[in-house]
Amino acid sequence: MSEQPPHIRPVEDAAASSDDDTGKVQKRAPLGRIHLPARSLIPNILTVLALCAGLTAVRFGLDGRFEAAIIAVMIAALLDGLDGRVARLLKGETRFGAELDSLTDFVNFGVVPALLLFIWTLEGAGGFGWVMALSYAICCGLRLARFNVAHDDPDRPLWMASYFTGVPSPAGAMLVFVPFFAVFMGADWLLDVPVLTAVYTGLIGLLMVSSIPTYSFKRLRVRGDLVLPLLLVVALIAASFATNPWESLLALALSYAALLPLSYITFRRRLAKEPGYTLEEETEGPPISLD
Repeated sequence: MSEQPPHIRPVEDAAASSDDDTGKVQKRAPLGRIHLPARSLIPNILTVLALCAGLTAVRFGLDGRFEAAIIAVMIAALLDGLDGRVARLLKGETRFGAELDSLTDFVNFGVVPALLLFIWTLEGAGGFGWVMALSYAICCGLRLARFNVAHDDPDRPLWMASYFTGVPSPAGAMLVFVPFFAVFMGADWLLDVPVLTAVYTGLIGLLMVSSIPTYSFKRLRVRGDLVLPLLLVVALIAASFATNPWESLLALALSYAALLPLSYITFRRRLAKEPGYTLEEETEGPPISLD
């Protein structure tokens, strides 16, 4: 899940405006003059494949193949989690890749889930169902925009990098799909109460734009003596997903939801031990000129 702010290196001959010594704004370079390093192509290819998977989920939804649609979104999430790591491994981070990744996240984890839910059951709630689907997609876009403009505080304690502000968009998509998982397991009664699913969808959107600290597992470190037991657990989880995918996804989503109060409590306890530091809003920073 690529909500970790990468160290972005400038793209060669990037098509970005800049001020020259006279204070005038230079024109953007034509698209044909943008050159990406070869090592950056692989992560960008993974990002494009993730976008293809997400858009294909919409087609499956229109055909009424909702199980295939959810699997396509899960594949998109897997590819989304790989592209950033591959870029850092190959030292191929670029501004182009970061912008493409953010756009892909909005489509795959904001627009696509909203459309699938509306086609599936929210349409039965009338205008209210559409408003909740729209609200979820907008909240996802706002969450990503807030993440993209967040500035680094030089006085920020290092341990805070282990937390996000609000639920990240891939996790939000997993949570908003819980009604799908439940119906696939036999809870067909949910299809008769689309208003309930609509309210739930709106609440998940609010969690994404909230200021609740949530765990970021990207900085998780495993002790050497726990590597083998962890590999065994991973193997058991993989076997569970292969044999009971919907039950496993539901358990994963509920486990993540159960961690939200814990992440808030642990964050506040650690923050209380930083007497000289005051928490600021992520979007604070230099004023943005609209000229």
